[in-house]
Amino acid sequence: MPLPKIGNLPPSFTLENQDGKKISLKDFKGKKNVVLYFYPKALTPGCTVQACGIRDAKKYFAKLKTVVLAVSPDPVKKLKNFEDKKDLNFNLLSDVDKALAKNYGVWGKKKFMGREYMGVKRITFIIGKDGKLKHIMEQVKTKTHDQDVMDYIKENLK
Repeated sequence: MPLPKIGNLPPSFTLENQDGKKISLKDFKGKKNVVLYFYPKALTPGCTVQACGIRDAKKYFAKLKTVVLAVSPDPVKKLKNFEDKKDLNFNLLSDVDKALAKNYGVWGKKKFMGREYMGVKRITFIIGKDGKLKHIMEQVKTKTHDQDVMDYIKENLK
């Protein structure tokens, strides 16, 4: 599937977080901006760097009235382990059947060390308080992801 279009409502969802609690996109409409980021696998080096940056910036996201939701195809138990080991302080959502990744167009062919395989692409979606998709970051740098997202929100969303 192609990526959702900027200006439209993105695909809705309800997924379980690391605690088994159901989290829905609609929970935040009218209240907060949403940073929805997809990552390939919990507890891998790049995903850990990215998640720890978000963890460390939590108070800044709060000041921007923004919530961060991270989605991977990992089961809830692995996400809980990720949260515990890295002291994460935001929702990690389990998309085991990859349905959400497919709806958002982030499930596809990837290359690593000359090998092609299907997997989750590291892509971030920024959704405004009005529930509409405002921005898509297709070239995510794990080390600066948190700052890159905050900069976009500060400059473009009120």
